[in-house]
Amino acid sequence: MSIVASLARETSVSAACGALNVPRCGFYRWQYPKDKELFCRRSPLALSYEEHNEVIDVLHEDRFVDKAPQEIYATLLDEEKYICSTRTMYRILQKEGELKERRNQLVRPHYKKPEILARGPNEAWSWDITKLRGPQKWTYYYLYVILDIFSRYVVGWMVAHRELSALAKKLIEGTCEKQMIQRGQLLIHADRGSSMTSKPVALLMADLGITKSHSRPSISNDNPYSESQFKTMKYRPEFPERFGSIEDARAFCQTFFPWYNKEHYHSGLGLMRPEDVHYGRASGIIEDRQDTLLAAYDKHPERFKYRIPKPMVLPEAVWINKPLLKSDGSVH
Repeated sequence: MSIVASLARETSVSAACGALNVPRCGFYRWQYPKDKELFCRRSPLALSYEEHNEVIDVLHEDRFVDKAPQEIYATLLDEEKYICSTRTMYRILQKEGELKERRNQLVRPHYKKPEILARGPNEAWSWDITKLRGPQKWTYYYLYVILDIFSRYVVGWMVAHRELSALAKKLIEGTCEKQMIQRGQLLIHADRGSSMTSKPVALLMADLGITKSHSRPSISNDNPYSESQFKTMKYRPEFPERFGSIEDARAFCQTFFPWYNKEHYHSGLGLMRPEDVHYGRASGIIEDRQDTLLAAYDKHPERFKYRIPKPMVLPEAVWINKPLLKSDGSVH
């Protein structure tokens, strides 16, 4: 560094550092190791200490304590006085710790992502309510549907004039009785509608020993099975634009749900029907399909490129937001 210093006397610091490949900052730090002001110089445009205190005193005046810097700035200009810019006022207030959000901000609670796993029927149900258009504009009927997420079997449904927690409680209680649900056996998942989060429904589930689960707000992916079932229903060719009465809506559902449970081959079930999966008939159907494919293979193996065909299999488990599994297959 002493060589750089002697060379800098004859040329310049920049030229000397460049010739000897020495960073200028390192040279200055060596030359002034304790001089902090050299590296933290005040801007020549900055306010002096006295001016800084004057601005604080003005901002603390009674007439300005509840005003924004823009209003203070404009008021002072009208009084033919200028102390600093509005941006400088903000910087001074921030430095003094007097700048913060004064409005009450909405803090949304943290909602845990639901993680549900089902390896068989009647382990996890999903339920939701959808609107069915009535005969006139702004008239609706409400369809309640409870779905087993493993088998996609509709275990219970109801059409009503309105959405009420008492009706939801009645449907859930009757469906659990029909399916002979035992305490600790079932989890029921739903979104955060008023009926789903109501006290009567919550107390009923507690009495029946049912675990309840709810979607996060505004996230439809947390209740995908019910949403998918509603889409299947509303995309049916016989689904009308409007229902003439609540009796028409119930008559449609009395036709649709038996078709959905007993005749509809579900792509998520290995092209099985929900009722067959729900009541344990899937394994026999898969064996029969395998025999049929083997017979077709024996006749024309070349059509299968000499590979033995296999039927689609039933998933071993289904989930909503797949949970992490331990080595023994249990949920974390």
